[in-house]
Amino acid sequence: MSNASVKSVPNPKKIKETGSELNNASSRAYQICWCTFFIIVSFIAIIPILRVISISMSSKDAILRGDVFIWPVGFNTDAYDKALKTGNFLRTLGYSVLLMLGASAINMVMTILMAFPLARRNLKLGSIIMTFCVLTMYLNPGTIPNYFNVKDFNLINTVWALLIPGAMSVYNMIIMRTAFRSIDESLYEAARIEGCSEFRIMWQIAVPLTVPTIATLALFYAVSRWNGIEDQLYYINNSQLYTVQMTLKQMIESIKISAEEGSTTQMTPDNVKAASITLSMLPMLIVYPFVQRFFTQGIMLGAVKG
Repeated sequence: MSNASVKSVPNPKKIKETGSELNNASSRAYQICWCTFFIIVSFIAIIPILRVISISMSSKDAILRGDVFIWPVGFNTDAYDKALKTGNFLRTLGYSVLLMLGASAINMVMTILMAFPLARRNLKLGSIIMTFCVLTMYLNPGTIPNYFNVKDFNLINTVWALLIPGAMSVYNMIIMRTAFRSIDESLYEAARIEGCSEFRIMWQIAVPLTVPTIATLALFYAVSRWNGIEDQLYYINNSQLYTVQMTLKQMIESIKISAEEGSTTQMTPDNVKAASITLSMLPMLIVYPFVQRFFTQGIMLGAVKG
């Protein structure tokens, strides 16, 4: 073979390096494009929240002129004093936090107790029970039958009407069940050989290994309870049992600024409404950063394997 023919043979190592560089460049460009897109989308999504917070801290003249967008103009906090002193907003806020924590605890206990046995592959009639659970997602009887059901159990105007009817989400239970199924069966077998009961296996093995999923579902339940208002419209007539969302709805509909207050303070009804909305958002804004890191791991753990 001549020297010319030998020189014309391409070097596989150089080809591989060139291809790797092109792939890296393409990957970087792809990531930059998507990161830019999601930053823009996130900024657009947060604009309404920033606007509400800005209005709650702006002066009356700035709001009436329409100068407020996403930054306070004429900073003042009079609206927060008014919101906290209006009716029983502060008491309702504390009650709503306790209700959210209690509801989330009940929801997670019910979800775990339902998901763990259904995750066992050798459970008798497990597939039939699972089928009935899934059917409830598609065959909801509707508002009126649900109301009569709650009424027949004497739950109207009780806190249990806000806890029991939504004690478990089948969708979340399926995610939890899949997370339990992703655990290696040999761990369960080893625990049984050591004499552990099924409850102890669940509590000491299954639950610790699925903490990301549990944290994610707990946040789903907490947000659902915090934002829930329909069950209060249907089942609750006692104002002492209204959550912050129901109180906020009534406040927004009826808030007024007297002539004396308007002349001595920098407040408008929009100020107070925005301040009330901001206060109602605080618990979720505080909790979310602590649970956000579990989201991807928790959902993937409960969705990929099974």
